[in-house]
Amino acid sequence: MRNVLLERDEALAEAARAAEAARSGNGRWLLFRATTGLGRTALLEEVARREATVGGMRVLHARCSPEESAFPFGLVRLIFAEAEAGAGAEVDGEDIPFADPPAAEEQQTFHCLVASLARTAARRPVLVAVDDLHDADAVSRRWIGYLARRLAGLPVLLLLTECLTEYPEKDNTALPGATGTSVTLRPLGPAAVARLALAGPTRTRKQDADRAELCVRACAGNPALVHALLADLREGPPPGRLSDLAGRRYRDVIGHWLRTRATPRSRRLSLAMAVAGDGPAPLGGRLLHEAADLGPDGHNAPADAPADALGLGRLFSHPLAREAALAAAEPAELDALRRRIARLLDEQGAPAAHVAAHLLHIELHTELHTEPRADLHTDRPGEEWMTQSLEDAAEDAVRDGRTDEATSLLRHALTAPLAPARRAGLALRLAALELPHSADACIRRLRAALELHADGHQRAAVAPALGAALVARGRTDTAMHVMRQVGSAVEDDELVRVLQTTAALMASHDAIAWRNAVARMRELAATAPATVEPLACGLVTEYEAGAGGLSAAEAMTRVLPRLKAPVDPRLRTGWLGSAATLLQWADRLDEARALADECLPAPPALPDLTDIGQQCLISVRAEAALWVGDFRRVIAENAPLLDARTAQGLRMPHLVSMVALAHHELGHRAHARRLVATLDEVSASADSSWEWNELRHARAHMHMAEGSWQAALDDYLSCGRGQSARDFVSPVATPWRSGAALALVRLGQPARALDLAEEELRHARTWGTPRAVGRALRAHGAAVGGRRGLDSLHEAVAVLRQAPAPVELIETLLDLGQARIGAGNGRKGRDDLHEAHTLALRLLAPDSTPDSTPESTLGSEPDPDPDPDSAPVAGRLVRATESALRTGGARRTHRVAMGSAALTVAERRIVELAAMGQTNAEIGAALHLARRTVETHLTNAYRKLGVTRRTQLASCLGGAGTGNPSAARDMTALA
Repeated sequence: MRNVLLERDEALAEAARAAEAARSGNGRWLLFRATTGLGRTALLEEVARREATVGGMRVLHARCSPEESAFPFGLVRLIFAEAEAGAGAEVDGEDIPFADPPAAEEQQTFHCLVASLARTAARRPVLVAVDDLHDADAVSRRWIGYLARRLAGLPVLLLLTECLTEYPEKDNTALPGATGTSVTLRPLGPAAVARLALAGPTRTRKQDADRAELCVRACAGNPALVHALLADLREGPPPGRLSDLAGRRYRDVIGHWLRTRATPRSRRLSLAMAVAGDGPAPLGGRLLHEAADLGPDGHNAPADAPADALGLGRLFSHPLAREAALAAAEPAELDALRRRIARLLDEQGAPAAHVAAHLLHIELHTELHTEPRADLHTDRPGEEWMTQSLEDAAEDAVRDGRTDEATSLLRHALTAPLAPARRAGLALRLAALELPHSADACIRRLRAALELHADGHQRAAVAPALGAALVARGRTDTAMHVMRQVGSAVEDDELVRVLQTTAALMASHDAIAWRNAVARMRELAATAPATVEPLACGLVTEYEAGAGGLSAAEAMTRVLPRLKAPVDPRLRTGWLGSAATLLQWADRLDEARALADECLPAPPALPDLTDIGQQCLISVRAEAALWVGDFRRVIAENAPLLDARTAQGLRMPHLVSMVALAHHELGHRAHARRLVATLDEVSASADSSWEWNELRHARAHMHMAEGSWQAALDDYLSCGRGQSARDFVSPVATPWRSGAALALVRLGQPARALDLAEEELRHARTWGTPRAVGRALRAHGAAVGGRRGLDSLHEAVAVLRQAPAPVELIETLLDLGQARIGAGNGRKGRDDLHEAHTLALRLLAPDSTPDSTPESTLGSEPDPDPDPDSAPVAGRLVRATESALRTGGARRTHRVAMGSAALTVAERRIVELAAMGQTNAEIGAALHLARRTVETHLTNAYRKLGVTRRTQLASCLGGAGTGNPSAARDMTALA
């Protein structure tokens, strides 16, 4: 049996029974009905071959064609031409009319033809095989029906094939049920398709399985499609696109059916399925039916027509079949269909992304594509609902961090005919998305949006976004010019003050403009409306804090009450950015972070950099996380924004500095250097923005950690010159004097170091926060040395214990421990180093996996250039503390088990109380211990249990030697 006749045993058995009846003188008709490609022609030929060779029947074969369907008696003439070719033909072809005769004459002709066929069959049973009856002319079909009603008593088998349509009631050939039957051929099952797919040359088992699975999914049991696809397949993995096929046979089979064989209804249904399936979600039955009613001929199918009588849904569920169908359609036909589907989805309240996918002709979130296809033709949105759907879909994409997709959607929305205000609003939103990776394009778009308006109020709504984009691009002077120009044309006094205050916030990125802006803010604060005054006061407070004339307590008396005051919505993010900056400088990091989180979207959504307040809040959020040692958070929150940058985008030196420092602290030194190096070429010629001073300070910090003292000193001093140009002398943001003093000590210049350290300490005590004072005391201790140095370091440790400054505390403990060892007090010195080491381990342990706390690397060499995406590695502070311990004479002890079994009695008792939720003070009161003793025991217990938070303690106390998985792991202990 040939492969195309798989699963056709039932049809062959029916044909054999009909042939046997015909040979016995009881003629029958048999109709094979099937959709294109299911092998009805092959089945007809197989039956004819069998009956001619085995059954001894004479075969009269005719195949109909669309080209001859308009000629009366065309099929009849083909049948009797076959009869004339054999002996005993009694009808001359010339006796068959060439025109549609009147009814009476037609009956006479039909009678003569049947009588002639009967005389021929009397000598030898006849099989009349007619292929593609649906393409026969109308007169011939009527004759076939006439013959079928007279087969009883004739040794004739009338074997027919016909294409199955979705409207069987529209068949024009009336065949009586008394003399025959119809057999509908079904698609092949998966097993049969797999047999066809595996019938060719043998490949690897994996390749054969892949090819068979593809044929099952992409051919819907259609043998013709299976053979076509097999002929087109290349070697290698299954294709995802038609272009990946070696040939065009698969595409041509589907295209030929749609162009020449499909009825208008089935064509519309097929294209609707292809278009709907090409989008992000399939249409439901009713929507699909409504969509299919749209077609090039403008006619609708009957309302009760079945939605998928041909089983097309199975075929067009596969992307290869959908792509082939779409390739066979006319562009205008597809455009109309897509608009129809989009409108139906919009009316049904479908997600905006689904509507937009059809409007843009893109494939979102499918197995083939995740981005808009640039090669597809799209029309301008012609109606408001289209523009709104695109805008809504863009907002959804922004929230999910799909910025490129959102940009494409908004760009298309802007091609619509829009009112100036609507166009300007969309342009503002699009510009915010373009700014990180295409700053100049964003600025051009915002300039165009500004020019759309003649009204001063409307221009004042666009100007702050353009100014913020210019500031982010490093063009603060141009931003100030834009703000002045727009403000000068506004007659509303309150709006003028809003613009002046916004411009002052932008001016902080330019040394000269900043001084002038602060002078204006001092004047404005006295007369400004209540909703404008908080930001004016905040900016003045920032300047005075940086100039060293204000303490943190005094700054907070200005900021905190105003956080409860009403603020103009246009200034809200700017005010919160200023307030968060001051809160951060005052070591109120949680409160600063809360203000940033209030305004900034959570990753992966990107912040709006056309909002100058959000620019400030981004910096606060990153630096606050860095100051508390949450390095992974710094990276996770800001990586999406940094990844969005391109060569045409923003430099963002402050954000780069924070992320680079976080990587450096985690031990990803090479990655940190690469980040900073991207800005090295422009930093020398950069503007006077405070962001470049932050970069210089970060670069100096990394040089210090790597022992490059002179390079660190140069960067610290460069940072100091930049800050001095801005009248910024306080160590609250960039303690460059402390860093320079430490570098000078390393370079053997203690006298010069002491001058800087004392100046730093004076400014730090003016500001008065533990972090600032502790950092300055550390530098002073290093510079002065000796007993005075030890006193300064001891005071620094005591001060820093009161601050959320874990990095500074660890560094100062390192210096204190080394100084004590150098002074001959090795035991206390090593205790300090041990504490520093424990704090460093805890700080760098991943919060999500307590059992993966980095193991001690004492006695081993750390990875010089670990991958930032690899498993946790020893960070800078861990390496520094372990190096100090080795140098300080810490000896290696035996390897001890970690976990709850390693806790001492005192440690276990304290851990149990802490796990119950008691504070350190409460534990100390209950056990009659000093708070410092409780903290020391908890520190040691955290290290042994491999945890970083109190909430993890309870799960580690299940019993000796059990609990945390780290209990089974050895760890090098430091004596």
